[in-house]
Amino acid sequence: MTLVPGLRAQSVTVVEMDDTAKTVGSGDVPVLATPRLLALAEAATVRAVRPHLAPDQTSVGTRVELEHMAASPLGARVQVGVELTEVNGRRLVFAFEAHDERAVVGKGTIERVVVDRAAFVARVTR
Repeated sequence: MTLVPGLRAQSVTVVEMDDTAKTVGSGDVPVLATPRLLALAEAATVRAVRPHLAPDQTSVGTRVELEHMAASPLGARVQVGVELTEVNGRRLVFAFEAHDERAVVGKGTIERVVVDRAAFVARVTR
């Protein structure tokens, strides 16, 4: 495992009805749901570290701080960029920021831990 601060990745989506608070159940309006914003950010963190992990390793989310600052309507293109800011043993800390065509719509931090995939799955399915 060769993870160092500065690794970056992105996730991009165009907001569709399946992405909205109304559909996801986190509200009743047709705008990007906060859980979908988080999922986009987490997908980018996975993308950033995947090439640097051994084949038997993965990372799992352990902590999130998310500020959803503005609504993104249907059809908006939302881009989330992440950067690995801290590596402490197996613990990884990412900063992220999300933008649509108009504004910064969200920001925060995500912590992940590198684990052995098989051991992790075995432990949680016992």
